[in-house]
Amino acid sequence: MKTHLFSEYALCEPLKRAIEGLGYTKPTKVQQEVIPVILEGRDIIVKSQTGSGKTASFAIPIIEKIEWEENRPQALVITPTRELAMQVKEDFFNLGRFKRLKISPLIGKSPFYLQEKELKQKTHVAVGTPGRIIDHIERGTIDLSAIKYLVIDEADEMLRMGFVEQVEYILEALPSERCSVLLSATMPEDIQGLCQHYMHDPLLIEIEDLNPAAERIEQTLFEVLERRKEDLLIDLLAIENPDSCMIFCNTQLKVDELASTLEDMNIYCDRLHGGMEQSDRLNVMNHFKRGKFRVLVATDVAARGIDVEQVDLVVNYDVPNHPENYVHRIGRTGRIGNSGKAVIFVSPAERRLLEDVESYIEREIPRGEVPSRESVLDAAVAFEEKQNERPQLKETKGEKLSEGIIKLHINAGKKTKMRAVDIVGTLCSIEGITSDDIGIINIMDISTFVEILNGKGEYVLKALQDKPIKGRLRKVNKSGKC
Repeated sequence: MKTHLFSEYALCEPLKRAIEGLGYTKPTKVQQEVIPVILEGRDIIVKSQTGSGKTASFAIPIIEKIEWEENRPQALVITPTRELAMQVKEDFFNLGRFKRLKISPLIGKSPFYLQEKELKQKTHVAVGTPGRIIDHIERGTIDLSAIKYLVIDEADEMLRMGFVEQVEYILEALPSERCSVLLSATMPEDIQGLCQHYMHDPLLIEIEDLNPAAERIEQTLFEVLERRKEDLLIDLLAIENPDSCMIFCNTQLKVDELASTLEDMNIYCDRLHGGMEQSDRLNVMNHFKRGKFRVLVATDVAARGIDVEQVDLVVNYDVPNHPENYVHRIGRTGRIGNSGKAVIFVSPAERRLLEDVESYIEREIPRGEVPSRESVLDAAVAFEEKQNERPQLKETKGEKLSEGIIKLHINAGKKTKMRAVDIVGTLCSIEGITSDDIGIINIMDISTFVEILNGKGEYVLKALQDKPIKGRLRKVNKSGKC
């Protein structure tokens, strides 16, 4: 059944509450098509372009079907990049927050032992990249026997990055009785073969975007000598004066060099590429989403998996080596329901790559004129003023959900045999507190973290100062933001 409002779906109240808190009212076209099929438990292949709301289309029905009492992972999501894995994890966390779902990210360049510890606790959904998931399978640190839902996200990118054999290895380790979901912007033969072999009579849903990224985004091409790209970039930044801008380069070295050049010119920016530590990459992503800086210089690692509220301008400083990446790059702007602007710099040596891009998008990118010196000078004052202003921070997706939620830290954990049932029992013995007021509980070795919902955090914190937990008074205090 296709619906025009999320409230019309037969979903549990905690999930409906999260959907409403995230500001979702009307499902996108892909969500209308996909949600009912997964709720029915059917295998499904989804062919849809970037920026269409795909993650929520599979996250919502999977969260609805998750059984909270089961300690083993019930859903596995495989993504090609760590950034996309973290984005999917965040979306699952936000949507499953009031159902108290635990989501575990399994990605490389992140401590394995911490992931192992997390998997030993109750885990409802695991989201990760192929290599790290295989590490957990081979070391016996993940139990896949209860998996009921498998999602392969960005399957065409998985193929391009050479992950198909690894994905097949993971599929062989999963229960055969499951609901499988595959999402891809294109359907090359290898992906079709994967579907035929590992999926049961899948339903194919092709979402034809009536207003695809390549059409809803204003695109302009500048033919420029390689040595003149920096000057043209500075001029365009002054002219456009964006609140949020992403600049894509093809190599890590180019990203570092360009970011350093911009910083030397007092343009506050940051960089993102695969050579950075994972914790640094996550910090950069989060800061950019929040709007703590306006310009991000990145490789194609940022072309997928960064869902920023609105990017005003995308600059293809280099023509991408793979034409499909052009669509993913410019798709960072002009997200659902919004327009956007993108430019591409083309040096004489990149003309062949440009032909591939224009063939892929089936249109010629309009040529633009280099800004005049007068227009740049006229714009320079406003641009410099904005650079000297502190950016206005953006509200994150889950920020409204966190209103009325306080996370408490309890000075006891696994080593003192603390269990979730001990926490819940104590909290529910406080007058006016029920299980509906208790959020996610995370029990570590010597600490326990618990979210208190519905604006009752301060009340619970006060009550726990002289209320024993598992027979003893414990030190309880706030644990920062949720």
